[in-house]
Amino acid sequence: MAADLGDLAAFASVARAGGFRDGARASGTSASGLSEAVRRLEAKLGVRLLNRTTRSVAPTEAGARLLERLTPALDEVEAALDVVNGFRDSPAGTLRLNVPVSAARLVLPRIVPPFLAAYPDIRLDVVAEDGFVDVLAAGCDAGIRYDERLAQDMIAIPIGPRVQRFATAAAPHYLDRHGRPQHPRDLLDHACLRGRFASGAMTAWEFERDGEVVRVDPGGPLIVRVGAATDLAVDAAIAGTGIITLFEDWLRPHLDSGALEPVLESWWQPFSGPFLYYPGRRYLPAPLRAFVDFIGAQRALPRLAPEGSRDAAGADRS
Repeated sequence: MAADLGDLAAFASVARAGGFRDGARASGTSASGLSEAVRRLEAKLGVRLLNRTTRSVAPTEAGARLLERLTPALDEVEAALDVVNGFRDSPAGTLRLNVPVSAARLVLPRIVPPFLAAYPDIRLDVVAEDGFVDVLAAGCDAGIRYDERLAQDMIAIPIGPRVQRFATAAAPHYLDRHGRPQHPRDLLDHACLRGRFASGAMTAWEFERDGEVVRVDPGGPLIVRVGAATDLAVDAAIAGTGIITLFEDWLRPHLDSGALEPVLESWWQPFSGPFLYYPGRRYLPAPLRAFVDFIGAQRALPRLAPEGSRDAAGADRS
C-alpha cells in the first residue's frame, strides 16, 4: 500500500499549517491541489487523517500519529535530495525566511540584493510578521529575531548591526510648545505615541544612564500595531502630534533632516542586534547553507563605512 510521496508531503503541509490555505502558502502550491492530494491519500489508506470544519483543520488521532512519524522522514528525503543540489555549479531552490517587519525594511535591504546577485538560481521568499513563530510550522527555513525570542534548540548567528539603540524624538515645534523633557519621568506629562504587539502587550519605554534604568508607561493620543503601522506613528511625530520612541535607525533620516529632534539622548538604551536562526540539522538545504555562508562572509569583511555612519536596524524586537 505505497502512498505517493507528494500526497504525504501535502498532508504534512496542511497538518502543520492547520489549514489548506496556509498550507498552500507555506508549500507554494494551491489549496485545491492540497485538498485533492489529502483526499487521495485518505482513500488510499482507508482512514480519515484530517478533521475539517468551516473554521479549522486538525489531524485526527491517526493523522497525528502519521505526522509524528512522517515529519523526520520527509526531512531526510529533503536533505537527501539537497545533497545532489550541492553538486550543481550554483545552489538552486527557494529559501523561505520569516522576519520582523523591521528587519525586512532595515536589515535585509543591505543583504538581499548582493546575495541574489551572487546566487541567481535561488529564489528568496520573505514573510514579514511581528511576534515569534515556529519557522518549521510556518513552512519557513529560517527566521530573524532577537535573542530573547530565540528557541533554545535553534542555531543562531548574528545578522545585521550588533549594537542598536532605542531613540526618543519629537518634532521641534511640538517641543517648543510643550517643553523638552529632562528626565524619562517627564514623559508622563507629554503626549506619547505608543506601539502594541499582536499579543496585545504595549511596547516598553525603557531608558538607561550611568547604570540607572527607568521604565515609564506614558499615555498619548495614538497607539499603532507594531511593525505594520509604525510609519503612521513616525508621520504623526513629524506632524507634531507627540513624542515617539523607536529604533534609532528607523528615525535616523528624520533626525538628520531636522524633522525630528532627539529627546533624552543621553538616556537612549543600547541592546544587542538580531540573529538569523534555523533548526539544527545535519544537512542544511542548499539555499539556506548559501545564505548562512554569505552572512558569515559579510561579517568577516572590514567595515569601510565612513566614521559616524550607522548600521540599519529594526523597529521592534519581535
